[in-house]
Amino acid sequence: MLHDLLRCCTLCPRQCRVDRTRGELGFCRLGAEAVMDRAVPHYGEEPPLSGHCGAGTIFFSSCNLKCSYCQNYQISHVVQGERPDRLALAEIMLSLQARGCHNIEPVTPTPQTPQIMAAFLAAREQGLTLPLVYNCGGYEAAEVVALLEGMVDIYLPDFKYGSGEAGLLFSGVPAYPTHAVAALREMVRQVGDDLELDGEVAARGVLIRHLVLPGNVENSFAALRLIQENIATCVPLSIMSQYSPTPAVVGHAALGRRVTRQEYESVVNFALDLGFEMIFTQEVNDQSLSPDFAKEAPFNW
Repeated sequence: MLHDLLRCCTLCPRQCRVDRTRGELGFCRLGAEAVMDRAVPHYGEEPPLSGHCGAGTIFFSSCNLKCSYCQNYQISHVVQGERPDRLALAEIMLSLQARGCHNIEPVTPTPQTPQIMAAFLAAREQGLTLPLVYNCGGYEAAEVVALLEGMVDIYLPDFKYGSGEAGLLFSGVPAYPTHAVAALREMVRQVGDDLELDGEVAARGVLIRHLVLPGNVENSFAALRLIQENIATCVPLSIMSQYSPTPAVVGHAALGRRVTRQEYESVVNFALDLGFEMIFTQEVNDQSLSPDFAKEAPFNW
């Protein structure tokens, strides 16, 4: 069923409807093959995901969003890298399990979901037992998310924007909140509105991420209100302060600087005032957490 969507691609709300199996390219510029940059244990995710041995993160090329400030722009704004087939990708997943990782975490899976899921099922047949973490940008088609039921254990979506205007301005997508809310509802229907732990690491559930953008705290307030009104206040949140200007936005009036402590704390306090019960937070400092995919080890762990 998922693979059939490649013939008239409707994997995300952009609804390009190109036949990727015949070489036609839509917004993401991806064909029928999986394209990935690298697979590494990732120690910088939220504690229930990274644990002590790291999340088994597979960074895929391209994205259905083109956020002007994307910290992964070196791989998300291009189509380049390895092109493993189903069995080769399954072997990569098994190798991450052999290295002790706590989960398998594709980033960003949305435009390559059929290929990833085919490999994941093949890996399961060969002994993979780790939970699957679906780390996505939030601009999802709810009907496609519904097809993932029973395969995804943990949903890790961004909820970037509280207004359609912000989504159009910063990521070039219409109606971001509408699609994000619908997708989140489907995710919660499948795995619940909390985060189940196996010891200290996540085994099932959902964790919603929100990156605070400089000069845009009202956007954050609006996003949190939408989650409160449409999902639940018991759903875990990760409110991130790690925004760092990329070369594309260095001169931007708002996005050309880091988030201030006052901005970040105002968003966290707003979430508390709304009644959210579990919030993962970050320090506000000058340390950049942005990866450099030009390096063999892209993260400063």
